[in-house]
Amino acid sequence: MKRRSALSLLALGASTGLPFGALAAADPWPSRTIRLVVPFPPGGGTDIVARAVGQALARRMGQAVVVDNKPGASTQIGTEAVARAAPDGYTLLVSGSTTYSVNPALRARLNYDPFKDLTPVAVLARAPIVVVTAASSPYQTVDDLLAAARAKPEAVRYATYGSGTAPHLSGVLLGQAAQVVLQDIAYKGSAQVTTALLSGEIDVSFDTLASAAPLIKAGKLRALATSSRTRLAMLPQVPALEELHLGGASFEGWYAMSAPAQLAPAVQARLGKELRAVMALPEVQSQFRAQALEPVYLGPAEMLQLMEQEVTLFRAAAARARLTVE
Repeated sequence: MKRRSALSLLALGASTGLPFGALAAADPWPSRTIRLVVPFPPGGGTDIVARAVGQALARRMGQAVVVDNKPGASTQIGTEAVARAAPDGYTLLVSGSTTYSVNPALRARLNYDPFKDLTPVAVLARAPIVVVTAASSPYQTVDDLLAAARAKPEAVRYATYGSGTAPHLSGVLLGQAAQVVLQDIAYKGSAQVTTALLSGEIDVSFDTLASAAPLIKAGKLRALATSSRTRLAMLPQVPALEELHLGGASFEGWYAMSAPAQLAPAVQARLGKELRAVMALPEVQSQFRAQALEPVYLGPAEMLQLMEQEVTLFRAAAARARLTVE
């Protein structure tokens, strides 16, 4: 019977001019393994989000979900792989705001356009950014830090991972909001930044709460502010920049899922429904919060609006700072 069905499909394909694969694609989604491309190495925040969500999706939908790490070129390698994939729902992207808003706002050349080459699916987590200094630093508050920067422009040094990265953008936004000039110093990775911060080589760093929390709890770092608009539950004693009348520097990282452009509406709707259910699971929320991530569910329209707002904000900030990234 199976052989007869296969022959019938082939015959139908021949009569309609459609290839067999096009007919097979009409099978209910999902009917095979789903691949989640993560444009970062294993172990980071994006990878953690993808694996937690992927495991829960696999249990709900009865199909395997695998994570495929494709790091490099500020997320462009993995993102392009998804943008060029078939829009059948079996190749999806899980990445951070670097991919969706920072890169398109700051990079003069980009091998993908998130608005044309990707279909937004959902924002899954927020990653608060915290302004930290060494516990031995003389800066007790953001006001102390800014006073030093006003007294001597570029004397206050902050760490980045290179031009156009999220920490660099955070420093640019804070400098513009406070009308001061901060000096950016590039490092290759978080380990180097931590060493430089603790030794006094730099004065301040903008890091995700997930990365900074252990050192804050250990008393090695002092949190001066969060770049979110409201105080964080994990740091209730630390003011948000909005409270300090520096709302123009508010900048929060986030993680989201997308698909290749022209994803079938039915697949997008089913995927959104499953993700909404996954993000409501207590075990998934616990996994996220253990990594200092805030679990959320924002649908396609909200995700697109967030992308548009941030690209506009970051482009304006970059233009004022005369910042371009090749």
